[in-house]
Amino acid sequence: MTTDKKHVAVLLGGWSSEREVSLSSGKGCVDGLRAKGYRVTEVDVGRDLAAVLDDLKPDVAFNALHGQWGEDGCVQGLLEVMGIPYTHSGVLASSLAMDKQKAKQIFASVGIPVAEGKLVPLVEAAHDHVMKPPYVIKPNADGSSVGVFIVRPGDNRPPETLLKPGAQLGEEVLVERFIGGRELTCAVIDDQASAVTEIIVPSDFYDFDAKYAAGGSTHIVDADLPADITQEIQRMTLLAHETLGCRGVSRTDFRYDAEAGELIILELNTQPGMTPTSLVPELAQHKGVSYADLVAWMVEDASCRR
Repeated sequence: MTTDKKHVAVLLGGWSSEREVSLSSGKGCVDGLRAKGYRVTEVDVGRDLAAVLDDLKPDVAFNALHGQWGEDGCVQGLLEVMGIPYTHSGVLASSLAMDKQKAKQIFASVGIPVAEGKLVPLVEAAHDHVMKPPYVIKPNADGSSVGVFIVRPGDNRPPETLLKPGAQLGEEVLVERFIGGRELTCAVIDDQASAVTEIIVPSDFYDFDAKYAAGGSTHIVDADLPADITQEIQRMTLLAHETLGCRGVSRTDFRYDAEAGELIILELNTQPGMTPTSLVPELAQHKGVSYADLVAWMVEDASCRR
C-alpha cells in the first residue's frame, strides 16, 4: 500500500485536561503527514469515537491524544477491538505508564532510581504535611504538569488551592520528595535512545507554561553532561521503555543533582507532545529526522497487539 493511498485518522482533542495540548500536537501531525502524501482525516475525539471510526474506516489511527482516555490504555483498547492499527504504545504499557505510582514500582524493581513517595487521599494531603518539605503533590494519572504543587521548606501547610474544583487532582494524589537539580529528558525512537536534552526554565519547576508557551523554556539538545551520566540516562530510558513494554516513541524525564550524586527518573511519557515547542521533534531533528519523516515513520510502525 503506497503512502498516497493510506488513510490516516489523526485522533486529537478529546475531553481531558490536556485537550489544548492535544489539539496543537494533532495539528502538527496532520500537517506533517499530509506533506508526506498521506490522506488524513482529523478526528476531534468524543465519546462517539467508535461510530466515527466505523464510518471512516481508516487504515491507521495516529494517536495524538494526551491525558486520560487518550494515553491510559482506553482508546488503545477500543482500537484493538476495532482492529485498527495505531501508533505509540499498547493497552498495558499505556495504562502502566499513566499510573505514576505503579510505573515507579516497576522501575524500582529493575534498579532505576525513583523518588520516595506514596499515594495519599487528597483531603489528607490538603490538611497537613504528609512528608517533610520540600515535596511535590501531583495527580497520579495526568500529564503536562497539570495540577502539580510544590510544598517548599518553611511552608506552614499544604496549599489551600489543593481542594479547589479546578485543581483536577482526583481523590488520591501522589506525594513525592522534591528532587532538585537539572531537568533532563531522553526519548526512544525506533528502539534507540536519543541524545539527552536539558530543559532550562526561569523557576525550579517545568510547569505547563514552561512546556507549551513560546519562550517558556530553553532546550539544550545534547546536554553538557559527563559522558557516564549521558550514557546512564540513555540506558535507563531504554530500560524503562522496554520494561513497561512500550512501542514506537516514548520520552522519559529525569532530575540530576550532581552535588547530591542523584539521578532520578521522574516519569515516562508514552504520548510525548508533538507541538511546536515539544521535545521529541527536537530530538529527532538532532538525529537528522525531520518532523514529517518522524510522523511518517510512526504511521508505518503502527499495528495492533502493541
